[in-house]
Amino acid sequence: MPNDIPTDTGFNRLEQPLQSERRMRIICLGAGASGLLFAYKLQRSFSNFDLTLFEKNPDIAGTWYENKYPGCACDVPAHTYTWSFEPKADWSSVYAKAQEIRAHFNHFADKHNLRPYVKLNHEIVRAKWGEIQGTWEVEVLDRTTQSRSLHVCDILINAGGVLNSWKWPEIPGLKEFKGTLLHTAAWDTETDLKEKRVGLIGNGSSGIQILPSIQPEAKTVKTFIRRPTWIMPIQGLEQRLYTDEEKAIFENKPGALLELRKKQETTLNGLFPMMIRDSEVQRKTLAHMSGQMRERLPSELHEKLIPTYSIGCRRITPGVGYLESLNAKNVEIVYGNIDRITETGIVGEDGRSHELDILICATGFNTSYRPRFPVIGKYGKNLADEWAQEPKSYFGLAAAHFPNYFMIAGPNSPVTNGPLLSAIEAQMDYILKFVNRWQTENIHSFAPTEEAIQDLIDFKDEFMKKTVWVDDCNGWYHQNGKVTAIWPGSTLHYLETLSAVRYDDWHFKYTGNRFTYLGNGTSQTENDPTADWAYYITEQDDSPYLGNKRARQVMNKSGSTKNVAFDGGDIPF
Repeated sequence: MPNDIPTDTGFNRLEQPLQSERRMRIICLGAGASGLLFAYKLQRSFSNFDLTLFEKNPDIAGTWYENKYPGCACDVPAHTYTWSFEPKADWSSVYAKAQEIRAHFNHFADKHNLRPYVKLNHEIVRAKWGEIQGTWEVEVLDRTTQSRSLHVCDILINAGGVLNSWKWPEIPGLKEFKGTLLHTAAWDTETDLKEKRVGLIGNGSSGIQILPSIQPEAKTVKTFIRRPTWIMPIQGLEQRLYTDEEKAIFENKPGALLELRKKQETTLNGLFPMMIRDSEVQRKTLAHMSGQMRERLPSELHEKLIPTYSIGCRRITPGVGYLESLNAKNVEIVYGNIDRITETGIVGEDGRSHELDILICATGFNTSYRPRFPVIGKYGKNLADEWAQEPKSYFGLAAAHFPNYFMIAGPNSPVTNGPLLSAIEAQMDYILKFVNRWQTENIHSFAPTEEAIQDLIDFKDEFMKKTVWVDDCNGWYHQNGKVTAIWPGSTLHYLETLSAVRYDDWHFKYTGNRFTYLGNGTSQTENDPTADWAYYITEQDDSPYLGNKRARQVMNKSGSTKNVAFDGGDIPF
């Protein structure tokens, strides 16, 4: 038997006031940024719960714990990589390094006392829905003792992230290499690159970050590139160190840091018009960036390294120092496919051999969205099988036939549409609306309907036809010819979409009479002797607006400023 199944809850709604809270058990996969945010928000708004974050690593912070390769940093400005309510005045630079980001999320966990919810070195290896009980049975591996245990929860949250399961490249002979073999997501910090002949496979975000860091140290670097990519600094967000004076102002001058954060967030929100195919801003941006790269690269590399696909089809990266590193004397660009890997190096498609001491694979992650472990929902459905051809989610949050199960940044989330952390906050708030209903009503389970999800997928597919993401750029946003990673709209569009729940898109199942939550006929207010029992009597109407337009104008402070998005032909640099 699982070790935490209660034998008697002793909870009878009919004897309780309206919307009384039953105890709820929640399990969350991962104690990275998203998992910690969930713990914070649950703790802030709820009581009478048991929460466990199972984290497979020896410490928290997720991807910022795992990624330790030289040059690892966030590719969005650091002041936009904090939660909306949790500013950090002393970021060292515009684009912060991984160690600094990791320290920030550790501070967040300590500040809000979140570590007691976390079990480190514990990996979820299987989850199965029990329809009769209305609970998830979760099998967990203790990575220290290799023992396994079963745990039961009412709601299961997957906050493992999409860029988490790293993969080796599928190149013949990889395991034959006798030198030092490294992956950027599993970096050995003891590796010494001095006077070594280094090979680097990949020019995605990790490859672009690592090259400028290893180039000065290595004897030679051969960077193997199969396809070109855009390097795009955004005006006003170029990399630089913040001065001590600036950090002091951010810390001590009221409103200064908020002004900077809102300015940077607004800039990222203003990039979305560039994602519309053949728009004026896309054409101007592409022409400008093509010219910039032509000026910074030797003419013989123009055709190979300057893309022809739209800017934004693959993830935009500022590429600090990358093009300069390509021009370094000890760097050689090897363009084209790799034929095979040998004991001593790499053989290119032209048959030429490249002798190496160290081979670095910046080859990314499994981005299929299929869970790394079996997630078995209703009717014995395995989510990995259901999403084998195409991952289909509801607003990047949930899947049909998988009740009481949520994911963070699932398929078709706004991962590149604007500021990401703001979207993750909106996802958390959305999820907690369901958590609240489960706790205060007689709900057995809930899951989005297949019909609603398919309608959403059809809308998404049609919308994507006019965006840059349908270009042939072979990025991780795509799967089997479809755009599977990205939300069909801007981040602001996503925030407003999630601001209200469309419960008609969901199938709810109740335990007994759905109105049992009405309880014994008394309200929570009259059971609180310290409450104002006439709270609704006022001297003026300060109630919330119920029409979307008026409510939105209050929310976004309409009329308070004038934003100029990059949609009038302006370009973001």
